[in-house]
Amino acid sequence: MSRIGKKPVSVPAGVTVQVTNSKVVVKGKGGELSFVHHPGVSVVYDDAAKQVLVTRPADDRNSRALHGLTRALISNMVLGVVTPWEKKLEIQGVGYQAALSGKVLTLQVGFANAIKLPVPDGVVCELPDNTHLTIRGADRQKVGQFAADIRSVRPPEPYKGKGIRYTDERVRRKAGKAFGS
Repeated sequence: MSRIGKKPVSVPAGVTVQVTNSKVVVKGKGGELSFVHHPGVSVVYDDAAKQVLVTRPADDRNSRALHGLTRALISNMVLGVVTPWEKKLEIQGVGYQAALSGKVLTLQVGFANAIKLPVPDGVVCELPDNTHLTIRGADRQKVGQFAADIRSVRPPEPYKGKGIRYTDERVRRKAGKAFGS
C-alpha cells in the first residue's frame, strides 16, 4: 500500500478545500488552485478533522501510483496557498544578465539576440540584481517549470561554469586540454 497516499493532508487555518465530483479547489491567502484528479482514486474532505483523505478502490500498480501522486499534488496545493513556493537562480558569465520589463523576462547570455520569456500567470519573478532571479508562486508545478525553462536557455557548462544555474546547484567542473600537457 502507498505509504504517502495513506497519510491524510492536514489543512491549516485560513485554507478552504472544496471537493466536487473529481475537482479539488484549494483557497488561501496565497491564491486559489484547482486540480482534477484521476477517476481511479477518490478524494474526501473531512471538515471536522480538517483533513483531506485520498483512497483507491483497487490495488493494481496504476492505482497505487495514482494514489500517492494525487495525495502529493493536493499537499503541494495546500502548502502553496499558505507559503509560496520559491526557486532561486543565478547567472554566471561575463556580460550575462537578466532584465524584467512588465511580464517579460529578458536574458542576455552570450547569444547574438536577447532571449525574451513571458512570465506565466500566477508566478512572480523578482530580480534583486541583474545576475540573480527569484521565482515565486502558489503553484509548485508552474514555479518549477518556469525555473527549468530559464535554466534551459543556457545551462552551466563544465569548463568555465558559465550559464544559468540554481543557487544550490553544484556544477561538476572539468580540467580542460591545458591540464593534460
